[in-house]
Amino acid sequence: MKMSIKTALLIILTSPVIWAQQPIELGKVAWLRDYDVALTKSNAQDKPVFIQFQEVPGCSTCTTYGKRVLSNPLIVETIEQYFIPLAIHNNKGGKDKEILKKYNEPTWNNPVARIVDKKGKNITKRLSGNYSELAVVNLLMEGLIETAIPVPGYLELLQEELSAESRGTQETIFSMFCFWTGEKEIAEIPGVLTTDAGFMDGAEVVKIKYDPNVVTLDKLAKTAHKQNCASSVFTDVKKEQELIKNKTGLATRGTGKYRHDKENKYFLYKSKYRTIPMTHLQATRVNNRIANKLNPEELLSPNQLAILNSEKVNKNMIGQSIDKIWEL
Repeated sequence: MKMSIKTALLIILTSPVIWAQQPIELGKVAWLRDYDVALTKSNAQDKPVFIQFQEVPGCSTCTTYGKRVLSNPLIVETIEQYFIPLAIHNNKGGKDKEILKKYNEPTWNNPVARIVDKKGKNITKRLSGNYSELAVVNLLMEGLIETAIPVPGYLELLQEELSAESRGTQETIFSMFCFWTGEKEIAEIPGVLTTDAGFMDGAEVVKIKYDPNVVTLDKLAKTAHKQNCASSVFTDVKKEQELIKNKTGLATRGTGKYRHDKENKYFLYKSKYRTIPMTHLQATRVNNRIANKLNPEELLSPNQLAILNSEKVNKNMIGQSIDKIWEL
């Protein structure tokens, strides 16, 4: 049966763009390009609309935004799963220009995002002037909360990790009797972002990245010591040496050459979940959950979990970038 031009056009308008074939400024989100279709889908699926106003082709800000923010696998998945994604080009005429006028958006502008309901009414404040992953994650979180949609665990972890990175993180190294136990126990301390098992000067150690706005070095050391996971602290910083001595009574040692353990995140490494690309915080928390016989899947996205069912993926992905998910 032959397809009419009208039917073919309708299919094109109601089908999301395949990211491999779309402009770099739009990243890897499967966008709709028709406002009315997006609102119709919003009503049918009871999902808010995520509108991305974007310059295509665009300046370096727009291309970087597309390559980094709109290509982050967990951001992409959140937009596609919980929202109706709609891209509006701010440098074109026709329907795009009509929508720009409707929302009073300037032409030839840097990225702007809005979340609207099925009637096109704003649910959140307009996001502009901040082109970071954290800003978009915060907007997505606000959109979910405002529409009473439960926030997935993986998105909460992503927000925590990006927030800490934006404020500034610090690192320290603790020695202990068993670094695998250390990784498991230290991961439970609020403010800890990553743990990494290894060796230094003949000792088993855990290298820790933490958020000093949540936990101070002395509190981190005290808590770890109570869990038998900090017999000494490696540091060359005199202020840190004095802090540890005065606040905890623990010994300090000068840093040496660090050697990464090949079975880092031991419990994760020994599980089927090692084949999933994760953020550093996800891997740290998942390792802890597996060690404590808790369900780690609450911290992973559906797309990440789908990798478990793929017969093609069987290599260890611990420590690999979350972006590796696009290669699987």
